[in-house]
Amino acid sequence: MPRAPRQEHPNHERWLVSYADFITLLFAFFVMLYSHSQMDREQAARISQAFREAMEEGRLTHVLSRLLKNAPPPKPRAQTPAQLPPLPPPDPDGAIELLPSLRELKEKLHAEIDSGRVEIRMERRGLVISLKEATFFPPGGDAIQPQALPVIESIALELRKVPNPIRLEGHTDSTPIHNSRFRSNWELSAARGIAMLELFATRFGIPRERMAIAGYADTAPVAPNDTEAGRARNRRVDIVVLNETGTRQEPRPQGGSGD
Repeated sequence: MPRAPRQEHPNHERWLVSYADFITLLFAFFVMLYSHSQMDREQAARISQAFREAMEEGRLTHVLSRLLKNAPPPKPRAQTPAQLPPLPPPDPDGAIELLPSLRELKEKLHAEIDSGRVEIRMERRGLVISLKEATFFPPGGDAIQPQALPVIESIALELRKVPNPIRLEGHTDSTPIHNSRFRSNWELSAARGIAMLELFATRFGIPRERMAIAGYADTAPVAPNDTEAGRARNRRVDIVVLNETGTRQEPRPQGGSGD
């Protein structure tokens, strides 16, 4: 006798398979959106950093080329005190010959010298390194610009090689200043010298007792103040490394307690 065909009961849970597939696809879709949003955020950060560097340092072609290769911007180099070269031993005469430092700095900073951002010259009192405001300070401010740190580092490492006294002299143009921070050009010029002293001492380990501050405001111009080019040259901080002649004119600590 033939067996009766077995009847299959309908599966009422088949919809779970389609539902699971749908949830999996939806999950994958949101993962893809999230990953793209993270990539866009990182790319936007790289673009912002790249254009900031280009505008501040005048390296638009180089930065755009690096950006197109999808390379992240380099991190700023920072040296710890252990990485700095040792300070020279005290010199009994108090000063040494500065011509080697002049040649070394002109070689290291030739690009900045050619662009007019830095001037280096030898005067009767010693070696003068003149830093232009437009590169090293914001207008009317005393905060050192971050993009100027590599140049200052080259100068500081050279200053560490000699024991000579250092004068940090701030200069302004003849345009009066009066803002919430500075009441006059005298205060601004002195504050910029102090900012440079603090950077040399804290970041590069140059002893504070080697340094002195002077604020000249607009009383020692190097160019006429009746043109913008002349005023731009006058807005500067001069790092003066004193030679033996200049050192003789500096005040010396006196022994004894005194009155």
